[in-house]
Amino acid sequence: MSDAYLESIRLGRNTLGASQHDAEPQIDMKRMRAYRLGRIQAQLKRLDLAGIILYDPINQRYATGSSNMQVWFTHNPLRYVWVPVEGLPVLFDYPKSMHLYAHLETIREIRPAIGFIYMGSDENIDEKAVKWAADIDAVMRADAGGSRRIAADRLDMEGVRELTRLGWEIKNGTRVTELARVIKSDDEIACMCQAISACEAGMAKMREELRPGVTEVELWSHLHQVNIALGGEWIETRLLSSGGRTNPWFREASSRVIRAGELVGFDTDLVGPFGYCADISRTYFCEPGRPTDEQKRIYTYAYEQVQYNIEMLQPGMSFVEAARKSWKIPNEFTARRYGITAHGVGMVDEYPSITFTDNAEASSSGTLEVGMTVCVESYIGSEVGVEGVKLEEQVLITENGAARLSTFPYEHILLN
Repeated sequence: MSDAYLESIRLGRNTLGASQHDAEPQIDMKRMRAYRLGRIQAQLKRLDLAGIILYDPINQRYATGSSNMQVWFTHNPLRYVWVPVEGLPVLFDYPKSMHLYAHLETIREIRPAIGFIYMGSDENIDEKAVKWAADIDAVMRADAGGSRRIAADRLDMEGVRELTRLGWEIKNGTRVTELARVIKSDDEIACMCQAISACEAGMAKMREELRPGVTEVELWSHLHQVNIALGGEWIETRLLSSGGRTNPWFREASSRVIRAGELVGFDTDLVGPFGYCADISRTYFCEPGRPTDEQKRIYTYAYEQVQYNIEMLQPGMSFVEAARKSWKIPNEFTARRYGITAHGVGMVDEYPSITFTDNAEASSSGTLEVGMTVCVESYIGSEVGVEGVKLEEQVLITENGAARLSTFPYEHILLN
């Protein structure tokens, strides 16, 4: 067995439970929070930035360890964090939630957020934006040491306008956060393994409940239920389809009734315990009955693509080189292939993106490094075919190659 395979076994079998036991090895949350904040600040220093304003709830959690109604704040930008290049962040929280994170060692001060979204401001948006800018300007000036170069991961036009008026030069903050998040600590890997464990428990429940007569949405609901019951948090998509709805890909779960002899494909996109992502795909066969030769043919192609691309990944390989060396998709499946060969994963999907042999230059710039976590994708479906197959594995880049973090079995009845 390869060293990477042995590492996969060790990581998967040693996964802790979400409720840690005092006699077992522990995830060190303080150490993890310090590591993540340090990664953000190292990027700020490298890019000569005085700090960054974070509105994305994922980035806020990464930098501080605080999480407050993530999905709600994703579309209601009322909570934000200032991370200086040196020192501790300042959290501007929803005023009624300011008591939640007073205990965190990563936060220097908690201030009431000043929102300027239309829901709470209507025609007073400009006036609210002026107040917001004056408030955060006072904090940033105290930390900036004379610099006026900052970043923001996302910021509405009114905020950009007012900070620019006050003399701030605003740079793209996604460059900061994506490059910070790309290398995982051992504690992060342990959290990710817990998320994958919860996800695969949900996948097993889905497999148990798959039978003729169940609807797509009913089957999908089991993944949510198990994830929440095991300490998970939310799921980004509803990508599950059956029968003819599996080709082309990217149809979300519907009320369609699943029939015997059909393929059922899904992509978990699950945020599990501790806020880490489990992004795994499988395609099941709905029994009773036996799969057709065509179902086995396309499933085997998808399986071969994933296995080949996992084995191909090596530290030190550029993302462009990885794309060039990736499995060559047969022409009949090219038109409907997945969007990429592989992508980064952490708290959610992230940088980098690795494309295909015929457009390798479109991949992200950069190199595979030890400590990166990557999802390896496949979708096989023909333009003239009835069904398609979606598979995906989550791996860790180690000194010896890609070690598998996801462990859920394949449908051997479908493998030629």
